[in-house]
Amino acid sequence: MLRYAICLIVLGVVLAKYELYEGHAVYRISVKTEKQALILHNLEVANSLDFWQRAAPGNDAIVLVPKQLRPLVEATLLFHGLKYSIEVEDVKPYLDAEHEKLSKSAANSRSAPSSGSLTFDKIHTLEEVDAYLQALTVRFPTLVTLVTAGQSFENRPIRYLKISTTNFQDTNKPVVFIQSLLHAREWVTLPASLYAIQKLVTDITDADLVNEIDWIILPVANPDGYVASHGEERFWRKNRATGYMPLDICSGVDLNRNFDYNWGRWSSDIVCTEVFHGRSAFSEPETQAIKTVFDQYSNRTQLFIDLHSYGSMILYGYGSEELPSNALSLHLAGVNMAQAIDAVKVAHNREYRVGNSAMILYKSSGTTNDYAQSIGIPLSYTFELPASRLGFHVLGFLVDPEFIEQAGIETWEGIKTGARFVLRN
Repeated sequence: MLRYAICLIVLGVVLAKYELYEGHAVYRISVKTEKQALILHNLEVANSLDFWQRAAPGNDAIVLVPKQLRPLVEATLLFHGLKYSIEVEDVKPYLDAEHEKLSKSAANSRSAPSSGSLTFDKIHTLEEVDAYLQALTVRFPTLVTLVTAGQSFENRPIRYLKISTTNFQDTNKPVVFIQSLLHAREWVTLPASLYAIQKLVTDITDADLVNEIDWIILPVANPDGYVASHGEERFWRKNRATGYMPLDICSGVDLNRNFDYNWGRWSSDIVCTEVFHGRSAFSEPETQAIKTVFDQYSNRTQLFIDLHSYGSMILYGYGSEELPSNALSLHLAGVNMAQAIDAVKVAHNREYRVGNSAMILYKSSGTTNDYAQSIGIPLSYTFELPASRLGFHVLGFLVDPEFIEQAGIETWEGIKTGARFVLRN
């Protein structure tokens, strides 16, 4: 999070809902060359800017700029001849609009998580997700098992659901592992994983996928960050780890840069950046918890999907631009999943792009997807779900209640297509 906001919190300044984002603007910056990307990287590091779409040649950068930094940023862009446009002059009204719409939707919600009943007309809180998962174990004791993989930095349980007709005892069955909310602000990924649970456990519309595959679904991989994002810090991305700098002026580790594959190469050792990688690979309790799942089941896991937003993309490794030995199969399965999603997507959303993460976006390291691929999971992906709309395009982390169920529907089409690819190959 921005140093300015954290300083206010450290000093005990009481802020109204989303007041810390007042006057923050969203800039779109044209990036043509590596030199321009480096200029923006240096600007990010020096000012702890929050890049929603990172700078890479051929891809526009999208960045949230605090009110007090706008003159500096604009002067820097002008000095270096970087073209930009201001997509949103002030994000706070959009945050208020999302909050109002989701609050109204929640008030009318028919969900009863504690009884194992869930609807997709709201974004569920961590407490509601936990209640729902626990209720499912009571309703379906022979099909689901709730496992605590570990504790978060703030001592919240990190739980995943095992779905199996044979209690994971049939070691000939492949495992499919789905994860969401590693980045706290990416709320739209939660209904996608919860929808998959519903289709596998309560609806069972695809019985072959339940009978022939064992499933692991981890809905909230970053519980502390997710709770924080429901407070004043809607755009919080990282975990909530402290102790990395004096007075904790900046805190948090990007969990998707903390895994042990090329750790530290294309991330940051500066705490105030959004891609701070921690003090070492697996330094964070959240990534350690996820590692325990991989340690136990990687030998059977054939498909891993880490759900993120936003961008309408299916990405595979490696973030270094090196391709895995089975890149052809990775790409083929990815295209099949993308086509299944595109067949049911909202008309105004763009079609999914499929490819190597470094080639489509930018180089990265320490990601869950790369780690999963490196330890032998043959089909490992990052899904970047599309942005929903609140009358705008660029504020892609915000959620329109009308898109919540749709996010689940279309992502499930991709997941089940990937699962059937596993069964055929």
